Amino acid sequence: MSTRDVPITGEPIRLGQFLKLADLADNGSHAKDLIDAEEVTVNGEIETRRGRQLANGDVVAVGAEEARVSLEN
Repeated sequence: MSTRDVPITGEPIRLGQFLKLADLADNGSHAKDLIDAEEVTVNGEIETRRGRQLANGDVVAVGAEEARVSLEN
């Protein structure tokens, strides 16, 4: 499984926002459904809080797709 970097311009970013930005969710409702179904992991652990604050280097996965938070300078 390859992890792709998804650039963000400022920390922190919430999990729900990042799922949409990284194209892991189609929209906010889809992001909420994925999180509620416990299909989202952050750094290998199931995350159930849509408002979870993500930091540079955090890895978010949905199924076989992984995306890493990459802070742009």
